[in-house]
Amino acid sequence: MAGITVTAILKSVSLLAALPQTATNGFSVLGTLSAPLIADFLTNNPLPQGFPWGTRTAATTNPYEQSPTTGVIRAYDFTIRRGFIAPDGVNKSVILINGQFPGPLIEANWGDTIQVQVHNQISGPEEGMGTLALSEPQVKTADQYDRILQRATPWFDGVPSVQQCPIAPGKSFTYQFKADLYGSSWYHSHYSAQYAGGLLGPMIIHGPKNVPYDKDLGPVFLTDWYHDEYFKIVEAVMSSPPSPPPSSDNNLINGKMNFDCSLVTSGAACTPNAGISKFKFTTGKKHRLRLINAGAEAIQRFTIDGHSMTVMANDFVPVKPYTTNVVTLGIGQRTDVIVEATLPKGSSVFMRSTISKTCSISKQPVALAAIYYDGADTTKTPTSTATPIDDSHCGNDPLATTIPFFPFPSTPKPATTQTIGITIHTNSTGHLLWYMNESSFRANYDHPILLLANLGNTSYPFDPQWNVYNFGTNNSVRIIIENHTGAAHPMHLHGHNFNILAEGVGTWDGTIVHASNAQRRDVQLVQPGTPAVPAYIVIQYNTDNPGVWPLHCHIAWHVSAGLYVNTMEQTQLIKQRVIPATVAQTCRDWADYSGHNVVAEIDSGL
Repeated sequence: MAGITVTAILKSVSLLAALPQTATNGFSVLGTLSAPLIADFLTNNPLPQGFPWGTRTAATTNPYEQSPTTGVIRAYDFTIRRGFIAPDGVNKSVILINGQFPGPLIEANWGDTIQVQVHNQISGPEEGMGTLALSEPQVKTADQYDRILQRATPWFDGVPSVQQCPIAPGKSFTYQFKADLYGSSWYHSHYSAQYAGGLLGPMIIHGPKNVPYDKDLGPVFLTDWYHDEYFKIVEAVMSSPPSPPPSSDNNLINGKMNFDCSLVTSGAACTPNAGISKFKFTTGKKHRLRLINAGAEAIQRFTIDGHSMTVMANDFVPVKPYTTNVVTLGIGQRTDVIVEATLPKGSSVFMRSTISKTCSISKQPVALAAIYYDGADTTKTPTSTATPIDDSHCGNDPLATTIPFFPFPSTPKPATTQTIGITIHTNSTGHLLWYMNESSFRANYDHPILLLANLGNTSYPFDPQWNVYNFGTNNSVRIIIENHTGAAHPMHLHGHNFNILAEGVGTWDGTIVHASNAQRRDVQLVQPGTPAVPAYIVIQYNTDNPGVWPLHCHIAWHVSAGLYVNTMEQTQLIKQRVIPATVAQTCRDWADYSGHNVVAEIDSGL
C-alpha cells in the first residue's frame, strides 16, 4: 500500500492539489507556500538591550533558575467543535480548534504569560475535554501544553483526574501560565485519546539562539493518521477479547498527504491527489525547522533528500550542535534542526517522514512534502533521491551525542530511587492492559489528585489504580524504567525536564553518560525488551516543582490501556498552594453534567 501512494506522487509530473486548503485543513495555513516565516521574537513588548529576555543567553543563563518575567500576556481564545476535513483526501469527522487542523499556533517570548480560554462546544456527540497540555502545556477539554514546566501553576497542566476535572460540554475554562522555557512544542487534549481526533496544535516560545540561522520556517508537524474516528479505535483497543494493535492508515506532514482512494473500504468520500505540504528554501541560507512528532503511535524517521541537518535542540533543551542525516522522533518529542540550502536556485527536493516499520504499525508509512528553492516551479514534482535510513533501532540518538548547551549536572546521589517495570497482559475480564509495577492506571474524573493533596489527602489505599508515587520531601528522584515488553515506549514526564543518565538493553551497570552534563528532555524512548532481558532508561530530576505530575508512555493507545503513573512531590508545599477557585469549578460543572449524562469512560480516561 505504501508503494502505491508514494509511487503515484513520484511519477506525477505536477503537484497541483485537487482539494482546496479549507477542505484538507480548515483555516490552517500550515503546509502552504503562504505560511508565514517565524520571526526571531515578538516585538510588541519591551526590548531591554534589544531582546525580550534582555542579556540572557543560551550559553550563560540557567533557564530553570533565571527565566525572565516580561509582564506581557499573550491571549488566545479557542473554540472546540467537530467538523469534517480530508487531510489526505479521505473525508472524516474530526475535532477542530477554531476550525483548524493542526490547531492555531501559540506563540510567545520567553518569560511571557500565556492565557488560553477554551470553550468546549463539542457536540454530536458531546464529550468532556482534557486541557491544553503544555508541560507539557496541553489542550483538553482538558488541554495540555507540552512541555511548559508550570512551576507556579501546577493546576494548569490540564490533565483531568490529576489537576482538574474535565471541561464539561458547553463550559469554558481559562489557562494562564508563564512561558518559563523556550523552544518548540505543542499542545493537545489529554482526555482519552482525543488528541488523535485532531485536538492539537503547535507552540513556539522564542528565546536566545544557540546556533545561528537565517530563516525560521516554523512547525513541521509529523502525525500518523487514522481514517477511523479516535473513539472507535479506543473501543477496539479496549475490547475483550483483545483486537490486534491499531495500524495507522497514512502519515502526514503539517496535516497533509495523498492517499490511494482505491484502498478505502469504509465508504468514506475520497479525493485523489488531495495535496502535500510545500516549503520554500533560499539558496545559501540556513533554515530552522521545528520538527514535532504529534502522532498517536508511530516512531518517525525524518529526512530531506540531498541535505544534512544540524540538530540544535531536543524538546525544550538547546543542545551542542551535531550533524545528522536522519532525525528519529517518538511521540511527543521535538527536535529543532538547521538545514543549509546548498543547491542552486530553481532546485526542488522532497522532505520525507517515514514511520518505522521495525518499531511501529502503519499501512502507508511514508509522508512526503516538497521543498522549492527560489525560482523553482512550485507546481512540478521533485526528482530527488531519498536518504538511506537505518531502521534497526527503536531508540533516540546516542546519549553521548546529545549534550545540553547549558551544563546542568544531575545530583550524584539522589535522595530516593524508584524502579518501575513495564509489562502487558490480559486481566480477569479478558482486556489487554499495560501495567507499571503490575498496576494499570484508571482515572477518576470526579476527584483530581492535586486538589485532594492540596486539602491534605496524599494517600489513596482504596484507589491503587491511581498509581500515585508519593516522593514526599525527597529533594531528588532517580527512576529506573525497565521495559519487559516488545514495544518501544516514548516516556514523558510532566512538570520537569529530566536528566537521562543511561539507556540500553539488559541490566543497568550504574554507568552515567556525561555525568557532568547528561542529556535533558521531557520525552525519551525506552527500547523494546523481553520479560527476561528488559530494556531500560534511567532518568533523574530535582523535586523543585511541588505538585502531582504524570509519567506515562506518550502512545495514545498505550495510555488508554493504563501505561501511566502519577508522581507527587513536596507534599507539604502542595498543601500551601492557593489554587484558583476556577479549577474546583470544573468539578462542579463536571458533576452536574455527568450526573445527568452517561460518560463513556471505557479506557483509562487519559
